[in-house]
Amino acid sequence: MITVAYVGFGVSVREYHIPYVENREDVRVKYVYRRQEDIPHFAEYEPFYPEIIFTTDFNEVLQDDAVDLVVVAAPDQFHVSYAKEILNAGKHALIEKPFAPTAEEARQVFALAKEKGLVCMPNQNRRFDADFLAVKEVLESGKLGQPVRLESHYDYFKTNGWYDHLGTLYNLGVHTVDQIISLWGMPDQVRLDVRSIHHPGVGDDYYDLEFLYGNAKASVNTSMCVLIDYPRFTLHGTKGSFTLPPVIHNSGKKKVTGRHQINTQPAPEDRWGTLLYINEAGEKITEKVPVGCAHYERIYDSMIDAISGNGEKCVKDEEVIRVLEILEEATKVAQSHEKYRLS
Repeated sequence: MITVAYVGFGVSVREYHIPYVENREDVRVKYVYRRQEDIPHFAEYEPFYPEIIFTTDFNEVLQDDAVDLVVVAAPDQFHVSYAKEILNAGKHALIEKPFAPTAEEARQVFALAKEKGLVCMPNQNRRFDADFLAVKEVLESGKLGQPVRLESHYDYFKTNGWYDHLGTLYNLGVHTVDQIISLWGMPDQVRLDVRSIHHPGVGDDYYDLEFLYGNAKASVNTSMCVLIDYPRFTLHGTKGSFTLPPVIHNSGKKKVTGRHQINTQPAPEDRWGTLLYINEAGEKITEKVPVGCAHYERIYDSMIDAISGNGEKCVKDEEVIRVLEILEEATKVAQSHEKYRLS
């Protein structure tokens, strides 16, 4: 069994971490550390977790020999400093995305983890989104033949954009780019088109990132100017095509005060994918591909295996570094568009 402490008590911890470990026999959640000034924001949730020690003393966590793993879900600018402090205290670390602001800082953290003989990994849990798992299933079936084109869309309609500053790439693109890297590996070539329609030069809420893999191409797309449904994933191969409906955004759902319950039900049929392909007999076949539920617990499966020496991290250091390199370069492209302001 490993004993876990969390840094932060926002939505990420309450909805994407604790619910996926609280009933496991191999994980015990002992602490939640939050700064004194942050307590008023989440105090109403704390009584629902009587088994957890809530503290404002981070040293209490770091000096507790029972704690094996510290999970950081603090604001982005603190990820690197927390990671280094945790590793220097002899604890393993799981860091929320983005792992670091730059690839160089990520290299420093990974080097420290290696020096200390500890496991450190980002929480790229969107590798285990239900819709992305359906895409992997279709690819692994071989029914599409050789992959030719993959489009990943995560779009909204917001009349003033998402942010009036940079941040969309590091908040959302960090996941969608990581999905492509996890699926097809390091691209042969990367092409970047990044802008903000409403805040040119200071925003990054429109991007079309292309990744070339031999004769195949994947693209990661986000726009705040999409009002009609656009498929979340579109996949074409030499023998057929596959599409998945757009994502249902969690951001629009009303938050309920209480202990978050995981939805383990599969998606309704109107959210399933459609697979059209030519079989070995030359027949055109149409299949509906079910979309199950998310499996964010697999991040912890991987961490536990790596900590115990029974497996490797599911998110490799070199993958993290390559994603951050892409995000850094894409951000520079966004900043270059200031002259294209709308009149």
